[in-house]
Amino acid sequence: VQLQASGGGLVQAGGSLRLSCVVSGSTFRLKAIGWYRQAPGKQRGLVASVRNDGNTNYANSVKGRFTISRDNAKSTSYLQMNSLKPEDKAVYYCNAGTWVEVTTGIFAAWGQGTQVTVSS
Repeated sequence: VQLQASGGGLVQAGGSLRLSCVVSGSTFRLKAIGWYRQAPGKQRGLVASVRNDGNTNYANSVKGRFTISRDNAKSTSYLQMNSLKPEDKAVYYCNAGTWVEVTTGIFAAWGQGTQVTVSS
């Protein structure tokens, strides 16, 4: 599986960004997708996930602000991030796999991620 996350950048607090994740080398529509983030000095953690049936889950810290979606025709997942806060600053990663892989975050490989910086 090849993963290409993009869309990060610098934004002021309260602003929005939309991240994209293009997945190739697998049957995208069968995969669950997870978005993760890793802040400096912290472990990578699951932010949002979407199952292959479209059901979504969110970390409490982003609920109501972030929206995960998927476009099976484009093999792409999106993470719409609104009302961004300085504590959302991190490198954001995506990955695709089984539901167990997505919820545990245990994958054979990761893509490069995209940096999100939120200024106060």
